[in-house]
Amino acid sequence: PAVAIGTDLWFAALTKTGGAIAHARHGHVDWRITRLLLAGSLPAALATIALMHATGITKGWAAALTFSLGIALLLTALVVFYRQAWLAVGLKLERRLPERHKPALTVASGALLGALVTMSSIGAGALGATLILLLYPRLQAQRLVGTDIAHAVPLTLVAGIGHATLGHIDWALLAALLVGSLPGIWLGAQLTRRMPEGLVRGLLCASLVAAGVKVL
Repeated sequence: PAVAIGTDLWFAALTKTGGAIAHARHGHVDWRITRLLLAGSLPAALATIALMHATGITKGWAAALTFSLGIALLLTALVVFYRQAWLAVGLKLERRLPERHKPALTVASGALLGALVTMSSIGAGALGATLILLLYPRLQAQRLVGTDIAHAVPLTLVAGIGHATLGHIDWALLAALLVGSLPGIWLGAQLTRRMPEGLVRGLLCASLVAAGVKVL
């Protein structure tokens, strides 16, 4: 589990970098929100890695990593399935949540993501975007996606470096994944243009649930 998670963190960091640069060039990144998220996520990632170093990857840690991966997959499926509902929840929260509390809550959300991503490699995408949406429901869709990706790159890179110091990277597997991702990204882009959004979301949810149940 540890090697699978560490390798996936590097894969995520490298494949998301191009997207982050593209969104930044188009002005689709809210750097204030990104900085607040990183203020929580990077220390949480470093603390999680430090705890792994201090305790060693025992059978107990392996079980914890596997469990966190399974839970993260199921949570992501839940987020994707009920995506439209989260906007309504965010708008309700906005009416009750004082603006001065948002920075602290954003940092806390980053800390939660930092620990979850470091332990499972899952969460920097759909879960991160949902937390941003709940706190900033009026953020434009392009800026929501761009901000989420801009936050994910340094987080997954730091967590990936941490796992590398623990020997949790299969570099040959990473290279094979990167080679396969090039045609995969192109094919995915073509399919999502032609397939109904509901079908794409349903297939993604089914895959996430199947993987989460299998891991658990």
